Amino acid sequence: MASITDFILKQTTSQASGINIPANLKNQVLGGLSNSIIGSLTQTASQPSGFDQIKELLTGKTSAAASPITGLATNLFSQNIIQKLGLDSKLGGALSALIPGIVGKLSGFIKDQDGDGDVDINDIILSLKGGNAKSGSGILGAATSILGGLFKK
Repeated sequence: MASITDFILKQTTSQASGINIPANLKNQVLGGLSNSIIGSLTQTASQPSGFDQIKELLTGKTSAAASPITGLATNLFSQNIIQKLGLDSKLGGALSALIPGIVGKLSGFIKDQDGDGDVDINDIILSLKGGNAKSGSGILGAATSILGGLFKK
């Protein structure tokens, strides 16, 4: 199974394919878009109610448009990429508009990974790690440590 990081990057690249991004900025913009979504998940995971927000989003109980995770990802992208790279408002708006669609693709991404018949903290951690219970590396390694520490799993 691909990690959630790989999944987000693939969705970002696919969704942005119709947008004319300057060639010299394309990698920074696509990476920044992906990293903003990942950063939003990571920051949310560190908050007291974060696990519930992530679970509701990833299991489809909360729509991407209504999720605070999407709003945070949009803010991170605006601050860290649009403003820093000086993208014009039209391009920045078109790219920001992709975030709810990309985040929406995460709905249903988390499945019962550990075979216990439900989607719980263990399944989310396994998915964030790329489906490998032994692996803690990657961008979301910190998030899984935070989640595990918060919920003693």
